[in-house]
Amino acid sequence: MGLTACATLRHQGSVVRKALPLRLPLFFLAALTIPAAAQAAPTIKVGQLAPEATITPISGTPIKLSQLRGQVVVLNFWATWCVPCRVELPMLDRYYRIQGKHGLKVFAVTTEDSIPANKLKPLFGALAISPVRKIRGPYSNFTAVPTNIIIDRAGVVRYAKAGSLELDDLNRLLVPLLQEPVR
Repeated sequence: MGLTACATLRHQGSVVRKALPLRLPLFFLAALTIPAAAQAAPTIKVGQLAPEATITPISGTPIKLSQLRGQVVVLNFWATWCVPCRVELPMLDRYYRIQGKHGLKVFAVTTEDSIPANKLKPLFGALAISPVRKIRGPYSNFTAVPTNIIIDRAGVVRYAKAGSLELDDLNRLLVPLLQEPVR
């Protein structure tokens, strides 16, 4: 498994970006970085139904997460300044090009402190996965990147961690979910 995550840390008004050489559970990172008011929102827990969210792709039409039931969904949170993200994103795109026909949907969600979407047009034009302009719901508060959330065909969160995924991780996590029947 990938052993690196990037994090945006705020200390006395300054923003510090740091590579974290370990893989922490998503709930641990969230507890450290999300303000108390935001923690009252629905939480993302492995084994439970994914909280509702609205995803607005760069292409336009908003999609409710619940509309994607029957597909395996990967929400990949990344940033342009994150070195592990720059390795993981093209790999996710290649993986989607192969597995998309089996019911896989991948959304690339850039962090707010990344560069503006219009400057990413060349990248977005080359991607087969859906770049996201905005996501509303409890999925918008992550500061460690990359963070990946995998949701099965029934809408249940099956994986939620900060840290980059490698090809072996994708096969181990996604192939069994893609083999499950559509209900």
